[in-house]
Amino acid sequence: MSVYQPVGFRARWVLPALLSLSVLPAPAAGLAQGRQLTAQDYARAEQFMPYNTGPLVDHAVAAVHWLDDRRFWFVDHDAAGDHYRIMAARTHEVRAAFDQQKLAAALGKATAKPVMASKLEITDIRIEGADRFEITRDGNDYRCDLSGAPHCVDEATLVKTGNEPGILSPDRKLEAFIRNWNLWVRDVATGKERQLTFDGVKNFGYATHNAGWIHGDTPVLNWSPDSTEIATFQQDQRQVGDMYLVSARIGHPTLEEWKYPLPGDTHVLMMEPVVIEVATGKTVRLQLPPQQRLSSLCDELSCEENGHWDDVQWAADGKTLAMVSTSRDRRHEWFRLADARTGAVHTVFEESVSTYFNSGNSGVSAISGVNPVDWRYLPTSHEAIWYSERSNWGNLYLYNLITGKLERAITTGTGEVTQVLRVDRRAGTIWFRAVGRVPGVNPYYEQLWKASLKGGKPTLLTPERCNHVVSLSPDGKYFVDSCSTPVRPPVTTLRSGRNGRILATVARADLTRLKAVGWQPPEPIVVKGRDGKTDLYGLLFKPTDFDPHRKYPIVDYVYPGPWLGSISTFRFEPSRYDDQSLAELGFIVVAIDGMGTPYRSAAFLRLWYGDMSDNTLPDQVAAIRELAGRYPWIDLSRVGIWGHSGGGYATAAAMFRYPDFFKVGWAESGNHDNRDYETQYSEMYQGLLVRNANGTTSYDNQANERVASHLQGRLMLTYGTMDDNVPPENTQLVVQALIEANKNFDMIAIPNVPHAYLYATPYITRRRWDYFVRYLAGDTPPVNYALKPWPWH
Repeated sequence: MSVYQPVGFRARWVLPALLSLSVLPAPAAGLAQGRQLTAQDYARAEQFMPYNTGPLVDHAVAAVHWLDDRRFWFVDHDAAGDHYRIMAARTHEVRAAFDQQKLAAALGKATAKPVMASKLEITDIRIEGADRFEITRDGNDYRCDLSGAPHCVDEATLVKTGNEPGILSPDRKLEAFIRNWNLWVRDVATGKERQLTFDGVKNFGYATHNAGWIHGDTPVLNWSPDSTEIATFQQDQRQVGDMYLVSARIGHPTLEEWKYPLPGDTHVLMMEPVVIEVATGKTVRLQLPPQQRLSSLCDELSCEENGHWDDVQWAADGKTLAMVSTSRDRRHEWFRLADARTGAVHTVFEESVSTYFNSGNSGVSAISGVNPVDWRYLPTSHEAIWYSERSNWGNLYLYNLITGKLERAITTGTGEVTQVLRVDRRAGTIWFRAVGRVPGVNPYYEQLWKASLKGGKPTLLTPERCNHVVSLSPDGKYFVDSCSTPVRPPVTTLRSGRNGRILATVARADLTRLKAVGWQPPEPIVVKGRDGKTDLYGLLFKPTDFDPHRKYPIVDYVYPGPWLGSISTFRFEPSRYDDQSLAELGFIVVAIDGMGTPYRSAAFLRLWYGDMSDNTLPDQVAAIRELAGRYPWIDLSRVGIWGHSGGGYATAAAMFRYPDFFKVGWAESGNHDNRDYETQYSEMYQGLLVRNANGTTSYDNQANERVASHLQGRLMLTYGTMDDNVPPENTQLVVQALIEANKNFDMIAIPNVPHAYLYATPYITRRRWDYFVRYLAGDTPPVNYALKPWPWH
């Protein structure tokens, strides 16, 4: 499910014409004649969009990239542009990574497009020698040599004979890819291709990248560390139901068809794990019955959506591998060891829960794009690190792989481990990030810890009260820490991995240019949840010309989880999408992480398991009421709400279930009835679909169309007609129910765009501004103001 733009969603962006449908529009009853907003007012609001504020923040280094144990590279931005730097951890010396003018010229020749030296947009660097390196830019790899006549060559044009996306081996000599449902390898140096499997057929192929809600051509697999074997699977989707989308075009439309299982389906995606010997093509099937195509944490085998099968880990010698299998109801996990040569499988231990199991913290992958699966295979010591919430908190446990018994808890007590960064088995040390372990610190601030695998009290390496984004060196001797809060920009330092001591300053963010345009930070807020006791954390945005003597309508941005909350991160961001921009038009805007979202304990996360219609809405209502009692400038008679995807679902639910409270809602691409959404997400949070003898089901309580007749306020529904994540019929079911109930509503169907269209269609953002300005504030928007397209589209 997406918040603004989910990590890894396929970029099929189209800037289309839009179909706008207004069904029996209701007048803005009860609203006095308000202000006439001008294009200048909207331009002022647009000034605080991310594409305008981001470039005005200087020296904000949020993350670095280690080249080896002693060097890392980073991008230092200022008014002159981006500067690529390399820092030596031992000497603290900083130098230019390369001659950016020469590299821009070389890339320009390679791409036949102008490249700005101040905006190279490089995402990865691999040093090969003096002035020789490989870089990644726009998803393409280039081999560059700046000695002599500078030149770069797109590696895809060197010897690649096909256009199938692939996964490189660890030694970067081979690339595995899918062709005609079978797995192949391509020699990177010569382009020679070789077929590894031969029995793959349509809908029963190898390494298939299809989870229903996400599907593509990149294989899902794990190379062995020595690049000689591949762990993958043959996926059986032959009897799985189909999903269909039809494009809008002149002439005959194009039909998109793929396999998409739904809750309650008898036939779902199944897989048969295999190990393939690359040199010979020998395929060893693991001695298991077909397994559910499920992750122990995410709703895709590759949580980062990069083709890496997260629940499989190789031993360094390639002789064995560990894998975690998940039951369809997500309540049971099996930790297994497999012999890569014979296919023999042994179940070492297992764990059962009453709702659903998580092998890590789901919010981490959405925020940082890292693998959040936090179990680890330690073959040399015959042990495994296991993440479990059995104590109501996400803690780490050490298991003996010979006996299958628990040896000890590595971490205990309150607080959630959010990411295992490194395990040094020889030293018996583990580094991990965690939240909520220090009383009095914002429970969403991540801090770095170090612990002994033998037990004992973990050591806090970053005690500062801020959110810590950490990049640990491969050997654990150093880490780079970016410390920030929603109101305080990052200070980035090099620190000791042994005790956390600060060794050098890498960068200190400067907001001078940002503040010169009138920028102000949001206001952190703490309110009580539905129970009147639980603290909830959020952010509040005011217009920069805020007048405490005025009454302001309030807009609630909502994303209900369960895998992520409304606030994706509590680190510094100059803009939270358009929250400040919307506030600038005369609103108070809030975003609040309600109960049923991550980081706050297993009980907090699973509060409304089996009733997704909750959507944190009791908390949103309680929080807004408390804020209105605290601040006389909030007008409780004018409350709006909006969200995308799960937030679109929550928005419509708010308008239907709290019709006297929420007056205006803007619901984008909502999964309004999870019977029409993918199994991996729906069955995880709602449970398996149960059909009762009286015709009711266990999913009736979550269906928005069943309560649509309660609508009283003004509601806009939007969706992309080529949404291959949340199928469009989710919105259409609500439309049908509203028509049958003779209710007024508005709708925009956006032709030929997928699920995550917020960045690709500025038109929709502008229309949402107009909608709240007109129907919640009672003002008149300017006519057809044109927001700028996002720079990367």
